[in-house]
Amino acid sequence: MYVVYVLYLSVHLIPVNPVREDGLNPKSRKRIMPDLLTEPPAIDPVYEAHVYCNIPTIAERSMEGHAPHYFKLVSVQVLIRHGDRYPLYAIPKTKRPDIDCMLLPSRKPSHPQLEAFIKHMSKGSAAQMDGSLSSLARYPSHSLCEMGELTQTGVVQHLRNGQLLREIYINKHKLLLSDWTAKQLYLETTGKSRTLQSALALLYTFLPDFDWKKINMRHQWSTIFCSGSCDCPMRNHYLEEEQRRQYSLRVKNNDLEKIYVDMAKIVGIPTRQLRASNPIDSLLCYFCHNVSFPCTKTGCIGMEHFKVIKRHQLEDERERQEKKLYFLYALLATHPLLNQTVNRLQRIAEGKKEEVFVLYSAHDVTLSPVLSALGITEARFPRFAARLVFELWQDGKRPKEHFIRILYNGADVTFQTSFCKDYYKRSIKPMCPLEKFVNFVKRDMFLIFNSTSYYDACRRRPL
Repeated sequence: MYVVYVLYLSVHLIPVNPVREDGLNPKSRKRIMPDLLTEPPAIDPVYEAHVYCNIPTIAERSMEGHAPHYFKLVSVQVLIRHGDRYPLYAIPKTKRPDIDCMLLPSRKPSHPQLEAFIKHMSKGSAAQMDGSLSSLARYPSHSLCEMGELTQTGVVQHLRNGQLLREIYINKHKLLLSDWTAKQLYLETTGKSRTLQSALALLYTFLPDFDWKKINMRHQWSTIFCSGSCDCPMRNHYLEEEQRRQYSLRVKNNDLEKIYVDMAKIVGIPTRQLRASNPIDSLLCYFCHNVSFPCTKTGCIGMEHFKVIKRHQLEDERERQEKKLYFLYALLATHPLLNQTVNRLQRIAEGKKEEVFVLYSAHDVTLSPVLSALGITEARFPRFAARLVFELWQDGKRPKEHFIRILYNGADVTFQTSFCKDYYKRSIKPMCPLEKFVNFVKRDMFLIFNSTSYYDACRRRPL
């Protein structure tokens, strides 16, 4: 049985100062801001693991698509992490988790459109797929999951994501009409079956009419989506420094080392070999699928082992935010993707009607640095099927003015970003001017490196 955690979110109603030129009555609007301090203050590894699993249960509430009535939505760009997957690593000398990756609509978790999705995916010959993508399966179909394969849970997570976004962006805001064209989409995925399949699941329930002839999926070889701007020596330098920090924290954790020693004895391998197998990846699969942890003749891996390793992972994330090495890495790692995002938003703000909906299907190592680079420090590590959304809005009263909203898993994090925190304090509009995002990506991202360009920041050694 899953343990159900109830999270109570207190809501603050903050009066907003009047802005006379907008003609808004200050008494008629209040901004709703969640109090982020109401979650459990102490680290609860089991609670956090449940959040990470993202098991499809009750309908999700989201803040996507919210804006004053006179604003028009003109573009949406979505960056997703793939859905629930089978482990990438196996714990040596233990039986692999017995997870079935065949899609069965009668098995939970399921979705009303799962059966139709399976039928549609088997007819994908008309799709345009870059390079090696054409050789990948359109949906998971192994009775025993292969390493890293998307599970039925993962497919359902993104069918739900697509359905939720469709209700907001298609049904309510009419971002794409029934006669939508391929040019209105920009779709890109890494070369893993789990990211391609996650993208297809989301698109299937999102698009007004899923038409293979209009699906043009581009292949991104880099997990940080750096495309043709991947040569960045200082990015690699900061990543190496961050990895040294991780190692230093791990070797200082005596409780963690005792757990590794105990687990190594249970499975009968050297501690070093067990540590190298990244056991948390495999244990999370057992946990998320409610499968008993593995046993041997010597004993069983148990919940206490899991909690200590998961707690260390959470402590590592906390220290990562404090030490700033990862932040420096993130700024350089994500600039190519954010620059592409900004350039596209600027074109649409100028009146272009192409690529109004963008989907990047990616990994935790893609989303995590983007969140860090934007300054969203309170965000959790990307769960399975996490989504980060950039909305572009046009002011109906001043059509030349455009604003953005940024949402993470349905929560509005626009004013948690480093470039829009101050604007929030003096504006009545619940969104951020596009030019603030543009200035951040084109200029301010490099200030910490004492540089004025991405090329220079990638090559300037710290003093």
